[in-house]
Amino acid sequence: MAEAHQAVAFQFTITPEGIDLQLSYQALNQIYLSGVRSWKKRVSRMRNSVIKGVYPASPSSWLFVVIAILATMYMRSDPSMGLIAKIQQHLSISDYLTAQGQTMVSALVFSTLLWLSLILTLRFCLKLLLSYHRWMFEQHGRVSTTTKVWTLLRLLSGRKPLLYSYQTSLPHLPVPAIKDTLTRYLESVRPLLTGPEFERMSELANQFESTLGNRLQRYLKLKALWATNYVSDWWEEYIYLRSRSPIMVNSNYYGMDFLYVTPTAVQAARAGNTITALLLYRRKVNREELKPTRVPGTVIPLCAAQCERMFNTTRTPGDETDVLQHWQDSEFVAVYHRGRFFRLWVYRAGRLLCPREIEFQIQRILDDPSPPQPGEDKLGALTAGDRIPWSQMRKQYFSSGVNKRSLDAIERAAFFVTLDDEEQGMKGDDPAGNLDRYAKSLLHGKCYDRWFDKSFSIVIYKNGKNGLNAEHSWADAPTVAHLWEYTLATDAFQLGYTEDGHCKGEVDRSLPHPQRLLWDIPTETQVTSSLAVATALADNVDCHVFPFREFGKGRIKKLRISPDAFIQISLQLAYYRDRGGFCLTYEASMTRLFREGRTETVRSCSNESCAFVKALEGGEGAEQCRRLFRLAAEKHQNLYRLAMTGAGIDRHLFCLYVVSKYLGVDSPFLKEVLSEPWRLSTSQTPIQQMELFDLKNHPDFISLGGGFGPVADDGYGVSYIIVGEDMINFHVSSKYSCSDTDSHRFGVQISQALQDILALLTPETKTASSNSKGPAQTQSKKLL
Repeated sequence: MAEAHQAVAFQFTITPEGIDLQLSYQALNQIYLSGVRSWKKRVSRMRNSVIKGVYPASPSSWLFVVIAILATMYMRSDPSMGLIAKIQQHLSISDYLTAQGQTMVSALVFSTLLWLSLILTLRFCLKLLLSYHRWMFEQHGRVSTTTKVWTLLRLLSGRKPLLYSYQTSLPHLPVPAIKDTLTRYLESVRPLLTGPEFERMSELANQFESTLGNRLQRYLKLKALWATNYVSDWWEEYIYLRSRSPIMVNSNYYGMDFLYVTPTAVQAARAGNTITALLLYRRKVNREELKPTRVPGTVIPLCAAQCERMFNTTRTPGDETDVLQHWQDSEFVAVYHRGRFFRLWVYRAGRLLCPREIEFQIQRILDDPSPPQPGEDKLGALTAGDRIPWSQMRKQYFSSGVNKRSLDAIERAAFFVTLDDEEQGMKGDDPAGNLDRYAKSLLHGKCYDRWFDKSFSIVIYKNGKNGLNAEHSWADAPTVAHLWEYTLATDAFQLGYTEDGHCKGEVDRSLPHPQRLLWDIPTETQVTSSLAVATALADNVDCHVFPFREFGKGRIKKLRISPDAFIQISLQLAYYRDRGGFCLTYEASMTRLFREGRTETVRSCSNESCAFVKALEGGEGAEQCRRLFRLAAEKHQNLYRLAMTGAGIDRHLFCLYVVSKYLGVDSPFLKEVLSEPWRLSTSQTPIQQMELFDLKNHPDFISLGGGFGPVADDGYGVSYIIVGEDMINFHVSSKYSCSDTDSHRFGVQISQALQDILALLTPETKTASSNSKGPAQTQSKKLL
């Protein structure tokens, strides 16, 4: 085998004259170059550690302090107020250290101590400034004096911070007062309960607060003092890793390609550029060259801890809990094509292969005629089914020998690549149906042609379309969206393609062939049961993707309304029309203003939003409906701010529940709260790197965003991305098994609700009604 031959660095034979040593200088040169690359990375990490350690100052500022101290001493002044003289007393004069040298050393020691003190002071001030969040609640044009002083943060943010420069300065997530959390919880469920039901829930909450609640709160505060984040480790373990059900559909989510554009129709070329762009992003993460993500429109940094496990990470199954395994680096990716697994080396002698070379290697895989080995083709279904069977199978058949080596190659890979033999995308005779099939393909595929345990898997389709499937436990969607934005933009605008659709660059045709992974899978390890579970789950998912082109955030912002609040209230109206009532609604909000923060729930179904929907559907006057809408939008914005600043409801109650389980006590209140179904689960996919996408000059390069499966069996999952000024893309999911839900029907309701609310808020665009019914009343009747 060519790859085995290339791996041999030297050979020797025993001769009568002694040992005949035959060195392969090419192989030794590659070993040397690979070692140089490794040392470069170590030096880079050490340099970054120094830069981060002194941030918000810079290493060069030490020299400035030293020069300033020496200059004042030269002017016969003592800036140390006697401290330099005291340091001199502890330095003895010798042949190597003269009196003048003693003075210089003392001045250097004092300057270094002063410099370190200044760094600690600056970092303390930066942490105080980052802990202030009242700026989010200031009214436009009415900024308090405290917030004006807080704007000094710009002076301490530094010119060129590294990716992790702010990590040690970010505040810890605070534990809300238990009374505040319970009050906000009762307010959130008031529109969903009848009078007697609300009184019963209020009684349970009061009983919990007066008895068990304060005891659990004390333990939680103790953890908050000790841990970096009192939520994130328990959230990762109990919500994600301890789940024993399939992670496919239930947990993993997907990201799509451009809506209108496919940069090339050559599958191998698209794979070459996509893999290269991802590896360039990994290089930026390793070198910490990425700019820290910030709150849009501000200098406020967000926690970057989730980037640490983006690559070279796998979720491995266990009987009781899964484990996230992360390796420092990996020089290969794992590739799946027509039932076969390959290891594709993307570095050679320390050099990242160019896109054309990766395309060349991918084409070799596509042209490989060898059939799958027995049991190999559907092996990926083990990662799609229940976790316990996969854990038991792994221990029994994949813990040693050739199976372990091949499994290690997949799990240690930078990421997973599927070369799909299908064509996907919007174009064709049925563009709407094609988008739906595209979403289902990325969400679950054939249930065995993805490796759902990897941190993320890339799918390259036969017609050049691509997409992504991400595992959820290691990070949330905004982190993956940031990666995917960079990948799409780098692929299309920086790497580019030749006129015939191939990657740019030259090919070293002496590259060793991609390595087939070998398996020895006994017949009793058939994955039939896991595949059956996964197939039943996949077949039950009803996906609907549609671009809403009537208007976008441009029209909404002209009305001085938050686009997110506008969409969320529209979803409440759509659900009310679809199901005839309201439900507990989940909107994901981030808590990355805090160190190691992840998400918090915004309970979008509020008293105010329900009042607006009832008034609109009940035929109230337009002025009254507009007033109620404004109140609902303001309420939603306030709920979102509370969630972002650590004053949410659900993570606090979740952690109290975990503490109660550790103490072995039961709380009827917490048990009921955590069992409530989220029948409407929503999330916005943010666009974070607008500098990479010039939508004005390239309007066709519009992202479709991504989506996820439904959280409740009788509910909807809705993901949306606000693209540019004039479009919003929606992803709706539900289950066929529930007769009360229909993703396409709900999509129609969403579109109509958006248009009806805009018409309500812009009365000059609609015809005056001759009766007291609002415009939405007439529109909803037309739908029926």
